[in-house]
Amino acid sequence: MKQYGLIGRPLSHSFSKKYFTQKFEREHISDCSYELFEIENINLFPEILENNPNLKGLNITIPYKETILNYLTEINESAEAIGAVNTVKISFDKKTLKGYNTDYYGFKKSLKPFLDINHERALILGAGGAAKTVRYVLNELNIDCLLVSRNPKNENEIAYHDINEYVIKHHQLIINTTPVGMFPNTENSPSLNYKNLTPKHLLYDLIYNPSETGFLKKGKEQGCITLNGMEMLKLQAEKSWEIWNS
Repeated sequence: MKQYGLIGRPLSHSFSKKYFTQKFEREHISDCSYELFEIENINLFPEILENNPNLKGLNITIPYKETILNYLTEINESAEAIGAVNTVKISFDKKTLKGYNTDYYGFKKSLKPFLDINHERALILGAGGAAKTVRYVLNELNIDCLLVSRNPKNENEIAYHDINEYVIKHHQLIINTTPVGMFPNTENSPSLNYKNLTPKHLLYDLIYNPSETGFLKKGKEQGCITLNGMEMLKLQAEKSWEIWNS
């Protein structure tokens, strides 16, 4: 039995196990399973490899997309440029662990159909591994990015209290890469003045549970186009499967 799985914390909200289990049933794949590996610290990663000899591939989620890099023997070119990995392919002898970023593929393919001439500048909420992926994609699409962080570190980052009417008006693509609003804390939403949003704004939340976060709901009330992370999740999952079996 070939084994695949997801590493992260917490994983109670995860859709991946259900997605792959249903995929295996639907496509009559009887020799594979998908498990959840919730670990308190990335230092426990070697134990997962040791205790699961049939492990062929892993997905990586919050908060380990960056720290997993220290345990890999190879990193795909785009994942290295991004500085974050969410998919790991494990060789038969466990000597080669190659990291990829399929979030990059999923985000880009799910976003492009909704972009228009208004979306030449983007506001990225968050500064973690997911934000790095989003910024990399937007740079490829020639969209200028401004990151919002709790602890701004450079001139391309601002604090949440700096998001004023001018910033919102001139950044008509806003992407939430933080876990704020994720189940079970669905009453939370990123801190900004939603009254400044307009129907020209496109709001994309990488969260998929709930399907409509407070961020998206408040945007929809102002007439914004809104997208959640479900399509991105499905696309990145299929890309992971393709990599594991290539």
